[in-house]
Amino acid sequence: MTDQRNLIIAIALSIAILLGFQYFYEKPRVEQQKQLAAQQAAQTEQSVPVPAPGVPAQQPPGMAPQGMAEVAKERPVLLAEQLAAGTRVKIDTPALHGSVNLVGGRIDDLTLAQYHETPEPGSPEIVLLAPAGTPAAYYAEFGWVPQGAGIATPTATTRWTADGTALTPAKPLTLSWDNGQGLVFERKFAVDPDFMFTVTQTVRNTGAAPVTLLPYSLVSRSGTPHTSGYYILHEGPLGVFNGSLTEENYDNVRKAGSISKETTGGWVGITDKYWLVSLVPDPNEKVTARFLYNQVANTDRYQTDTMGAPVTIAPGASAENTGRLFAGAKQVKLLDAYSEKLNIKNFDLAIDFGWFYFLTKPFFYALDFFGQVLGNFGLAILLLTVCVKAVFFPLANKSYQAMSKMKALQPKMQELREKFSDDQARMNQELMALYKREKVSPVSGCLPILIQIPVFFALYKVLFVTIEMRHAPFFGWIHDLSSPDPTNLFTAFGLIPWSPPTMLHLGLWPLIMGVTMWFQQKMNPAPPDPIQQKVFQFLPIIFTFMLAGFPAGLVIYWAWNNTLSVLQQWTIMKRMGVKV
Repeated sequence: MTDQRNLIIAIALSIAILLGFQYFYEKPRVEQQKQLAAQQAAQTEQSVPVPAPGVPAQQPPGMAPQGMAEVAKERPVLLAEQLAAGTRVKIDTPALHGSVNLVGGRIDDLTLAQYHETPEPGSPEIVLLAPAGTPAAYYAEFGWVPQGAGIATPTATTRWTADGTALTPAKPLTLSWDNGQGLVFERKFAVDPDFMFTVTQTVRNTGAAPVTLLPYSLVSRSGTPHTSGYYILHEGPLGVFNGSLTEENYDNVRKAGSISKETTGGWVGITDKYWLVSLVPDPNEKVTARFLYNQVANTDRYQTDTMGAPVTIAPGASAENTGRLFAGAKQVKLLDAYSEKLNIKNFDLAIDFGWFYFLTKPFFYALDFFGQVLGNFGLAILLLTVCVKAVFFPLANKSYQAMSKMKALQPKMQELREKFSDDQARMNQELMALYKREKVSPVSGCLPILIQIPVFFALYKVLFVTIEMRHAPFFGWIHDLSSPDPTNLFTAFGLIPWSPPTMLHLGLWPLIMGVTMWFQQKMNPAPPDPIQQKVFQFLPIIFTFMLAGFPAGLVIYWAWNNTLSVLQQWTIMKRMGVKV
């Protein structure tokens, strides 16, 4: 009796912890992040001490912790003033809107024309890059570092001269600047219809002495971004160096200060769940790539950069360096196309497909194909789940048959437990004899399930990381498969006009999932230990509350998979004459 009471208390405490996490941890943390964003809004860009040799004198700032919501408020005013002052040139492509800053020659203003903050009509475009002076600055810069003193090179305050009024896929933009010491710098920007910029830097030496310069490129972000916090998803600095992927979280970079990698080609950048800003050097160029961290005025600054080999430019000669910048959505097909066309090694690894890459990526292509055919990403999830269940039907049959046999033996097993309750060794001996007579193995149902685990985990991964699910509607009240179910049991699904705290949010689909899990559990043989039985009884409730905050697409997948499993197991049990 005492053990049962302790078990109930332990389960109740577990549920209380799960429910209280959002209220007692998430809410204060969100408020803290808002305060930090407000502090950043009041800051202007400051020079950052050089953290290591070879870094440009100015280290650009970057992204605010809570994303771009604060940036979206002040960005239009700042950019309107700068456009009116003639210090910007518009970027206008089918996929991108923004501008190039003529002060510094940076790409520091980009929104994604095809992606919006919410599914609502007229919702603001996703702000990817933002200039200094906004609450969250995040931009890319290309330039030269002089080798030796007395050589003037472009800086963050250099005012460039543009040869056009807009940068479009059909019309590149060339910026020029004369340092007054015999060096003329040009920076040519070209952009394709998607998210790839090509930046060609040229230096002409009209002076009387040779000069040596090192080409660099960098992406910088200020503030430590708020990440999803899921173990299965990487968000932060990453890159492919000599064909191998390296992922560093913000904590690692903050502790290390500087992490360097020598590579030929490859790429390096900063990723969010759906978006990527990445530098792509020439595939044949040897560069030093780095992850950097610094702090100014209590603001975290992160930077990824590349530095090329020194280039000596003789009098009357010129030098050229070409690099690329990807700034946009992590679309698998697009990244694959860039990887093949531009020889960018493993560019698709910017999407965190995980350990089961060999399964996850084919699942994505299948899901994307079904989504295009059916016209609904939610239906594609259901169809792909059916296909996976069909492939593993023979293995699942063996598993369910074994579990059905075990369930049929439950009465006899219970008799043995009661008969030999005082003799554990004899009870185990009699149970093994029973299994042998009935030709049943208590573990025979486990192996097929274990084999399926990588498959289902890979499918789960696809649903979690794919951008195609973002803002994709299903039916009824699900308008965004990437967000939690908006309905709530604690408002009687909209009938009670009040706004409960986050911990009291339980949508209809999580409830459906919990019911399907309960049915599946009831059809399985009960654990032999009474304490284990009680624990298993609470699992559907615990999982229902745990999944309430998960994207609706994942919850629908889980509920549908449970339903198919229940139907399959019910059919097998009826065929075997086992009481359902």
